[in-house]
Amino acid sequence: MSDFLHRLPEFLGNHPFLSLGFLGVLIALVANEAQRLMRSYKALTPAGLTQLINRDNALLVDVSSLADFEKGHIPGARHVAMSQFDPESKELAKVRDLPVAVVCKNGQTSAQAAQRLKKAGFSKVFWLEGGIGAWIEAQMPLAKGRT
Repeated sequence: MSDFLHRLPEFLGNHPFLSLGFLGVLIALVANEAQRLMRSYKALTPAGLTQLINRDNALLVDVSSLADFEKGHIPGARHVAMSQFDPESKELAKVRDLPVAVVCKNGQTSAQAAQRLKKAGFSKVFWLEGGIGAWIEAQMPLAKGRT
């Protein structure tokens, strides 16, 4: 171990771009994990979402575009376009204490919606990590059309 520590400065001096690249990746990994631990909503797998729906009768909100929703969505999901998503609406205020799961095509938009729900005071907010893509990969059923 002591030989490694003695040769480390020489390696860093001979390979500055490789060293900076490693440092950049390390910082990105630490920042990503810190952000994951600090978020106030919980990520779910497709199996976890199925359990939440079956056991706790969770409200499932799909914030995908209408075209993506019609191509395939989780049965029982309600479609609300992200542009019209308002956590302060009267309809959503009625279910503030119930579990709410948010999904979208790939998980990016639904993560933003979940964050907005937590800021609006919802206590039980969940997010399908990986979105509908993860749902399909897990070979879970899809509904097509608007219903």
